[in-house]
Amino acid sequence: MQEREQKIAEGLQAAERADKDLELAQKKVGEQLTEAKKQAADIVEQANKRAIQLVDEAKDQAKDEAKRIIDGAQESIDQEISRARESLRARVSDLAVEGAEKILSQSIDRAAHEAMLTKLSQEL
Repeated sequence: MQEREQKIAEGLQAAERADKDLELAQKKVGEQLTEAKKQAADIVEQANKRAIQLVDEAKDQAKDEAKRIIDGAQESIDQEISRARESLRARVSDLAVEGAEKILSQSIDRAAHEAMLTKLSQEL
């Protein structure tokens, strides 16, 4: 009987130890789960920061590219304007000489008048 009581007592002690072990295991699992959730939140936050950084970098690159394209276009426009002005000045000079020849109804010294008209066109 004593042996039986001892086995029952040992069984109860084992059950108590098992309950304590289970409680400790559950607590440890809860702590690990909390830590895993924290790590996951940190990873998500880092990913969001990196995504924002990538978007900002892409915006900056797009702005730089747009500025480069606009600057190139403006340079082309300026060159075209300059060419058009020069062409217009030359045409005005030619028209002035032709007009003067017709008005005077005689041939004039084209070289002398070209120099004068070139000077005039530069002033325009």
